Parts: sequence; structure tokens; C-alpha cells
Amino acid sequence: MVKLYETGAYLLNGSELVPDDGQAQAVLASKGVQTSKEDASKNTMAYGILEAHNTSGNMEQLKIKFDKMTSHDITFVGIIQTARASGLTEFPIPYVLTNCHNSLCAVGGTINEDDHVFGLSCAKKYGGIYVPPHQAVIHQFAREMLAECGAMILGSDSHTRYGALGTMAIGEGGGELAKQLLKRTYDVAKPGVVAIYLDGEVQKGVGPQDVALAIIGATFGCGYVKNKVMEFVGPGVDKLSADFRIGVDVMTTETTCLSSIWKTDEKIEEWYETHYRPECYKELNPGAVAYYDGVVYVDLSKVKPMIAMPFHPSNVYTIEDVKANLMDVLDDVEKRAQVSLDGKIDFTLKDKVVDGKLYVEQGIIAGCAGGGFENICQAADLIRGKYIGADEFTLSVYPASTPIYMELAKNGVLSDLIETGAIVKTAFCGPCFGAGDTPANNAFSIRHSTRNFPNREGSKIQNGQIASVALMDARSIAATAANKGFLTAATDLDVEYKGQKYFFDKKIYDNRVYNGWGHPQPEQEIKFGPNIKDWPEMVALTDNLMLKVASVIHDPVTTTDELIPSGETSSYRSNPLGLAEFTLSRKDPEYVGRAKAIQKVERVREAGECMGEADPNMKTAMHKVKEMFPDACGSNTGVGSTIFAVKPGDGSAREQAASCQKVLGGWANIAKEYATKRYRSNLINWGMLPFVMDEDYDFDVDDYVFIPGVAQAIRNKDEIIKAYVVNKDMKELSLKLGDLTDDERDIILAGCLINYYKTH
Repeated sequence: MVKLYETGAYLLNGSELVPDDGQAQAVLASKGVQTSKEDASKNTMAYGILEAHNTSGNMEQLKIKFDKMTSHDITFVGIIQTARASGLTEFPIPYVLTNCHNSLCAVGGTINEDDHVFGLSCAKKYGGIYVPPHQAVIHQFAREMLAECGAMILGSDSHTRYGALGTMAIGEGGGELAKQLLKRTYDVAKPGVVAIYLDGEVQKGVGPQDVALAIIGATFGCGYVKNKVMEFVGPGVDKLSADFRIGVDVMTTETTCLSSIWKTDEKIEEWYETHYRPECYKELNPGAVAYYDGVVYVDLSKVKPMIAMPFHPSNVYTIEDVKANLMDVLDDVEKRAQVSLDGKIDFTLKDKVVDGKLYVEQGIIAGCAGGGFENICQAADLIRGKYIGADEFTLSVYPASTPIYMELAKNGVLSDLIETGAIVKTAFCGPCFGAGDTPANNAFSIRHSTRNFPNREGSKIQNGQIASVALMDARSIAATAANKGFLTAATDLDVEYKGQKYFFDKKIYDNRVYNGWGHPQPEQEIKFGPNIKDWPEMVALTDNLMLKVASVIHDPVTTTDELIPSGETSSYRSNPLGLAEFTLSRKDPEYVGRAKAIQKVERVREAGECMGEADPNMKTAMHKVKEMFPDACGSNTGVGSTIFAVKPGDGSAREQAASCQKVLGGWANIAKEYATKRYRSNLINWGMLPFVMDEDYDFDVDDYVFIPGVAQAIRNKDEIIKAYVVNKDMKELSLKLGDLTDDERDIILAGCLINYYKTH
């Protein structure tokens, strides 16, 4: 089904793979091809697009300027506030503000709608594009109205992926978008490019989520495509519809890749024509001989309906295997749950087994992954004329945009779905992050959405609440619904798919979307709600640092949802201090109190007072430090908190996973590695030191870690930075920061991105 090459490979004429196994040059020569690996690597689609957007003149160290940007209503307030504090006057490129995450306005009083009003006023003032609530989820609007072949789009959401439409898109934290608003660049080392070679043709009933989960399952654990560009090529691409490609593409984020790009053809050309933007199409193909740093070979004909069991998109099985080995699979899920949930709660799905079959309480087809026209139409084909029953099982469907919703109404699919007992709702991302259709305690939900991390769907382990999500394709969710909640693969049902044609009606956008691009109104006043707060003042990095460990996390991977929960916390994304109260709340509820206690000591230091009066333990630690470093004192030694985690930052692009630590007085993270570039970049943009350490050391909460000369070490670009665990007899540690650009070093030294822009 999926095979990972152990080496790189050459791709000839877009179809023939030649592994780089020592015989490659001989094989190429036999075909009359003479090229070097270096030259052939320039013939990928990714290289050409990156080169066209790079402003550095050096393809090894890129400085990218994007064509367009997009954000949603739990990210755009913080981004604009950051840019405003740094001198924003108008949006220099088209910037779309969608309202699809807090669009229900169901909690937090006026908070959510206040953010929408803020967004519209900023779109008017700075010349932006504003998409009102319920009109479209962020990525569907971008596909319909922003994507174009050969372009690059930056989004403040991790699933910013439009590669199937020929657009290289990247999801990052808000700091990177603020840089673009200030006419700065996105700085990154040239990424590797991995070919995703699609061969064969999918069988009837297999959908894009099935293909995506198969790829994620093969690549995530080994980091095969981590921080690389996934380039989709091969004869199998031609056999997939545009909607199918989009459904696979959006899930590439879960592999931890940097971005994605697909070859384009007449089906993508038809997509652009259907959406009244034919000028945005051009054919994209790799060159006659292209070199890739790796190959993921996918035989589409062997992909079966898949399920990603709790608690990660990479925990994949075929539905067939789950049914054949049900109790063994559920045993494995329980073992994984003990790790993901820290053993804090008893978790089992064995109580869902009824007469040897797995029963689920909820099905969801939604958002940027599941809410596409083709997914919903084929789901309707599977369940048409049947009923979901009157037991616990429910089915909710969220079309990804109002134009899709309108077409489903016109072609009868909407009424077909409603007749089954399904509920069809407006465009909304809530089910993806725990703000909509939260399951009941102990319930099991199957979803065609993007993630199934622990706590993401609304569980609160500290309150004894647990629910779990498995990811599936819309077709198998519909098959399960037709079987009244008992797990069923779409391939088990003999269904004739109608293959409805999509007709895009953009009048609703013409009439409802505010388009101020190129027409800023400087006189427009920004409308602030009472929950919209400025970022607090942050100080520059001091000569030395005294860090106190405020949390220790030994999980193999820590997600951004665990660092700062989603769901109800989204109402506070516009309030840095209010949101920070939730930091690590579902992973380590004591963290916030510990961090605040350390921050109080720093406030005393900043006021020029004696730190020992605020914390006798700190006084003892500083005395110990001065025995080895007599010049260390309150005037040159900042005090802050840190966390240790094995591999933090998997998942969301949300910058708040870093900024919340910072506003609570955090100065650094210490990790074995970082799960994504996004999270590491967010730490840097908030002035947090992203330390890694190769050696094994068992930190304890309340350990003091002294780092002498840290500011100078950053200026010197030292590879190794020495640190000392003060309360453990000055145990010496070797910390690394990895590769940092000069700007990133200056941002850390300044204390955060906002401070940096005040002087640059």
C-alpha cells in the first residue's frame, strides 16, 4: 500500500523512478540522461516555486515573500495587534480574515462577535478581505478565491494546504504573518523535497481520507517528511478528481511536512474554470529529470478504508483489520491511552463492543478535510433512503462553504441527508478543535476532520471527563451511519455513486464578503471589545538566565493542544493574559501557579529590588551560583520559567502554545527535539530560547538551571551553551539552539518580535 524508499531517487518524465542506490548514474546513462543530483534537484516543482518567491539570492537560505495570506477569528486579532504595535499602516498583500472558528458566538458573552467586529474594522482600515461567520471555513474560501498555480500563500492555521491546486501554502504561527504584514520575509533553510508517487487507481468506496491516513501512518513516526515539501507526482494523480486531491492534500500537515505541491492537469484547470478564475491555472510538472530526497510510493489500488484510532492521526488501521482483530486493537488503544492520558483516567473502548461489533455514538463530516462537495455527495449516496436510527448515534454534516451548501440544496443532496436523520449545519471548524459537537463522556466519535489528539474534542481529564475520536473518511462514516452506528467500511456496501457535477455560485460572496484589498481607509477606527487586550511589555534577554523548571513532560510527543487547549479557550485568544491561565491546564494543572510564582521574582528583579525577599529558595540558588560565577547578580541575570518536554509542538500552528508561556514569564523550552518547525518558530518569535539537549537528564519540577553568558553565546553563534542545574550540585549540561538566522538571534536578544521591530 505505502512504501518508503531508503534513498533519494530520480524521476524521469514524471513517471519512471530511478533509486539513488549507487547504480543510478549507470541507469540514467543507459537512457541517454546525463545530470548531477544538484542540477536535477532544481527540476522539482517545489524548487521552482520557492526560487520565484525567494528574495535572498541564496537558495540555501531562503527569504520568502508570499503572494497572499489568510487567518481566522482566533488568530487574526493577535496577528494584527502584533503588527500594529510594530508600525503597521496597511496590508501590503491580500489578507483574508475568515470567521469560522468562533463563529457560533455561543460562549464568552460578547467576546466572539467582538472579535468579528474588530476584524471587519481592520479590513476596512488596512485594506483587507473579511469573510463573515458561516460563509466558509478558512481553507475552502482560500481554495475557491485565493489559490493559483505557482503562487505561495501563508496562513495562521496549520492546515494551510492548497498544493492540489498548484499553490504552495504554509501554515505558521501569527508571528510569521506579522512579519509579512510589515514587509519582512519568511526565513527558512532550503527544505528537502520528497516525491509522493501515486500509482494505480482507488477502488470504489475509498476516499481521500483513507489515502491520507495511509500516508500519515507510514511517515509520521519515522519523521520521513518532517519539515520537507511533499511533491505529488506519478500516474495515479491523473486518476483522482480535484476534490479527492484536495482531501488528501489538506491532511499532509499531519505528517509534519513543511508544505505540499501537486502536478496539475485538465482537472485542476476545470476547477479554476468552475470557480470563474481560469487565469489562475497553469500546468505544473517536474522537469524531465528531477531529483527527490526521498520517495513515498503509494499503490492507490491497495488502499482500503482506514481508521485512525485514538489519540493520533498516525495510529492507523484498516477498518477490515479492526473488525477482524477487534479486541487486540482495543487493547493497543488502551495502552496508548495510558501514555497520552498520563494514566490519570481509566480509558477503554471495549464497552463499545456489541455482539462482536464496534458501536460508535457520533459521526461527523466537517471542515476543510471532510466538508467538500464530493465527500458529502458520496456520503449521501451511501445513506440515501436509510435511517440513522433512534439510539445514541448521531450524524452531523458541515459543508465547507455556503456555495457548497447552496449546490447541495439545489441538487437534492441536502434533503436526502436530512431525511436520514442527519443534521446539516453551516460552515464551521468547531468539530475539529473541540468547539462543536463535543461528544458525551465516554462517547466514541468517528470524524472526517483533521485531528484526534487527546483533549482536543473537549475532554477534561482533570474533571474526569473523557471522550475519544477516530478519523475516517466521509464514505465509511456514512456507511456506519447506514448501519446505525456499527463500524462499517464503505466498500462493504454496494452503492452506485451518482457523480454529481458541481456548479459554483459566487453571488453570496459578491454580496456578503467585504473586499477592501488595495483600498485602505486610514480614517477608519478599529473597534475593540473589552476582551481584546494588548500584549504585555516584555524585557530583553539578560546576560545570564536563571530558569526554574515549571513542568516536566515525558510523553513521546506533546501536542499544541496539550500546551494550550483548544475548545472553550478559543474565546480568550484575543486576551493574552486571560488565555495564559489555561496553559497546560489539561496536562499539568499546577503549571500556571508555578510559572506565576517565578514571574513574581522576575518582576522584583526588574524593579531593582532583592529577589531573595520574594523567594528564599531563589536567594539560596543565587548564592550557589555566585560561588562559581561571582559576577552574576540581579542586574544581569534574568529569572524565568522553563518546561522540559521530550518532543513538544506537534499539531496546530497556534502561536499561543508559545506566547502563553512567555506572558507567564517563560524564557525557554528544553527538549530532545521539536515536533514541528512551526512551534519552534513560535518560540523564537516570542523570545523563547528553543533549547535541545542530546544527553539524557531527568529534570524535576523546581530544578534551578543557570545559564551564564547566554546572550553573548547567542551573539557568538556558539553551538554549545553550557548550563548548570544549581540544586543538583551545579550539574553541567550542554544545550544547543540549532540553526538560527541572524534575525532570529536578534529577536531572541530583543525579548520578542514586537521588541525587535521597535529597533529594526
